[in-house]
Amino acid sequence: MPSGKLYLIDATAFCYRAFYALKSLSTSSGQPTNAVYGFLNMFNKITKGHKPDYIAACFDVSRDTFRSKKFAEYKIQRPPMPDGLGSQIALIKELLEAYGVAVLEKEGFEADDIIAYFANKAAESKTQVVVVSSDKDMLQLVGKQVSVFNPYKDDGIVYDEAKVKEVFGVQPQQIADLIALMGDSADNIPGVEGIGQKTAVKLISEFGSLDKLLRHVDKVNPEKIRQSILESIEKIKLNKELVHLGVSLDMDFDLEKLRATEPDIEKLTGLFKKLEFKRFLKALPGQSPVSSQDVKLCACKAQEIRSLSAKQRELTVCGETKDSMVFAAGDKFCKFTDSQDDQELLSDPRVKKVGHDLKKLKVSLAKENLILDGLYFDTMIAAYLLNPSKPGYQLEDVSFDFLGGQFLGAGQVNPAACAEAVLKLKPLLEEQLKEKGLYELFSTLEMPLVAVLAGMEEAGIKIDLKLLKQLSQDIAARLVKLIAEIYETSGTEFNINSPKQLGEVLFGKLKLPVIKRTKTGPSTNEDVLRQLSQKHKLPELLLEYRQLTKLKSTYIDALPLLVDARSGRLHTSFNQTGTETGRLSSSNPNLQNIPIKTDIGKHIRRAIIACDKKHCLVSCDYSQIELRILAHLSADETLIEAFHKGEDIHRATAALIYETPEDRVEDKMREIAKRVNFGILYGQTAFGLGKDLDISVNQAQDFIDAYFLRYPKVKLYVDQQVKNAEDNGFVTTLLGRRRYIPEIKSKNQGLRLFAQRQAVNTPIQGSASDLIKLAMVKIDGELKDNNLKARMILQIHDELVFELPHAELGLLVKIARECMEHVLELKVPVRVDIKKGDNWLEMEPIL
Repeated sequence: MPSGKLYLIDATAFCYRAFYALKSLSTSSGQPTNAVYGFLNMFNKITKGHKPDYIAACFDVSRDTFRSKKFAEYKIQRPPMPDGLGSQIALIKELLEAYGVAVLEKEGFEADDIIAYFANKAAESKTQVVVVSSDKDMLQLVGKQVSVFNPYKDDGIVYDEAKVKEVFGVQPQQIADLIALMGDSADNIPGVEGIGQKTAVKLISEFGSLDKLLRHVDKVNPEKIRQSILESIEKIKLNKELVHLGVSLDMDFDLEKLRATEPDIEKLTGLFKKLEFKRFLKALPGQSPVSSQDVKLCACKAQEIRSLSAKQRELTVCGETKDSMVFAAGDKFCKFTDSQDDQELLSDPRVKKVGHDLKKLKVSLAKENLILDGLYFDTMIAAYLLNPSKPGYQLEDVSFDFLGGQFLGAGQVNPAACAEAVLKLKPLLEEQLKEKGLYELFSTLEMPLVAVLAGMEEAGIKIDLKLLKQLSQDIAARLVKLIAEIYETSGTEFNINSPKQLGEVLFGKLKLPVIKRTKTGPSTNEDVLRQLSQKHKLPELLLEYRQLTKLKSTYIDALPLLVDARSGRLHTSFNQTGTETGRLSSSNPNLQNIPIKTDIGKHIRRAIIACDKKHCLVSCDYSQIELRILAHLSADETLIEAFHKGEDIHRATAALIYETPEDRVEDKMREIAKRVNFGILYGQTAFGLGKDLDISVNQAQDFIDAYFLRYPKVKLYVDQQVKNAEDNGFVTTLLGRRRYIPEIKSKNQGLRLFAQRQAVNTPIQGSASDLIKLAMVKIDGELKDNNLKARMILQIHDELVFELPHAELGLLVKIARECMEHVLELKVPVRVDIKKGDNWLEMEPIL
């Protein structure tokens, strides 16, 4: 007699549930993995927590089943299988096979029928069965040998006979009767009018079964319910047929074929690498860290390392501080000793330094008065250039991606092991950079930029703490008045920060129209409030409240806390691997998101000041650089001519669109042309432009058509970039930077259109990024060559900010203008607007 437990998984249902529960999860190549990931989490919960003796996963084959033939509307309300799920179900079946789990399916039947058939067969042989499902239909199978386990309720709920009775008020064998009366919206099974679960339970308890109820329907009270049942007898009988599980299947039942076996580790390893599931891969037995040996730090002197590095002209450096730092060359690994020899080796620019996140190490060592020079190869930057779409570039991530799925192991990692990983990664990454035409971009732009950014982080910026303190007090006072005004306008007091309470006030009390809904109720986001502000004063006050509280908490109160006590300056971090287009980002704090169109945002800029009266700030801002790059890339003669003539490009565009002389272009016409200009840059559709301009889609399309009629080669450029992405899977910038766009062929129209916008915009925005980065490297070199004290302290999108002595103003302006305007020659002139001042806001132009 068989012993142990058989677990039968309602696999199709869990695939769907996982797909909708997790969003935007895919491999770097674009393969969706959200359903696979969610299914594996559920699967591991069962296998590790319950350790089945026998196990099988049951799948639907198609919607064409015996039930749909009986009742055409059966499950008809369910949408077809969504894009991205079909390929994942195939992967899930592959994984189940690798785990040694039987996959059961049969044409014309649902997974429910297969589960019922195998559960009944196993129960007959006295085997304990656990059905893994969240579908209440399955509860009709519960008996002495069969239970149902729903893994999604807290730690999971096990339904035995008593639990079914407790929760649903009927015995398991009466579940089908219950659903036949009350219906099931999930399967589009209609219930009897006027009968919900409470009434259905009462009727079944009174008559004992559905059959007895239908035989004695004349005894049902009240009359209204009796009449509903009489009018629905055929529907009730059909419902019972549809929901009943107990059909006989022509399938082989062999319990031994369902016995849980040891997984095929080799297959699972390959699949997890393919799916980029690091967490699941780590959990597999036999996974070793990158280090192939127990790397020991020898007590060799700097001279031995110097000798080795002289042969290779390279030195690998790993660690976060001088106390944890390790040198590596060849097969030698040495701890940094802080000796004079070691310091000289570290600072010698002739010794090429290889490492991971060298900027972070350089900045860290600078705080300890140590110089790291000769930055040559950063494995983090190399991995980013090869695929800028990855979520992270920690050494563990890069090792996983490029060293055959190996990783560094958990916990505190020995710096020597990190050094060994870098030694293995460097030749692999170098080869791939050269294969993809990215090595020049890496070696002549991104690697030199590492030291420039490190210098900017070390320099930091001076903050006017008194101004921020006063500003904080002023905003606090304004908020007190604003809150009182909000309460007065709404006619009630409520938690302004609670979307639920805010929704009750806006849509319940004030009866404003619901514009957008979320899973939790009507939306109260910024876009909704802007639309509602046309109808009532309260939304406008709420927008001001949100803006003030955000600025106060994010910048005005936060910036003083980030000032370094030793330097008295604020040191932001510039992230070189944070965007897919190549743009720099900043963090701790993020200075790139300070709103400059609001008065408060301007005050924050006023708080960024020169260090003293002997110094000033200089801002160098590219003028319409992305539109100039569009002109260069598209080679549109009309657009190029406008820039060569020095025309106001928005006014010139308006003149073309409206077919009117430039001197007769009104401000509103120019504003629309400006929106169209920038809309084209970002691949904006007529719908998006219409929403932006608050005009109809047809009007917006007319503007776009008129634009392309006047700039025909821009239209050709747009179409060509989409085709390039479709043909190659990626687009490139002027310097060859790549961005992969796997969604360009998605069957999902929304994803595909978004990918097309990326294909159009990335070469423009990415080229602008390449241009300013080139300028930064060139300017930094010029400042050093001229022995200037001027320091580059900020990069915000298309703008560079410098701090310098007044005496160096003339030379700095000359260097910055020359480098920024001519570091990369385009088909149109590049222009830079330069200003100077005591703070970042109040500046006067320098012509």
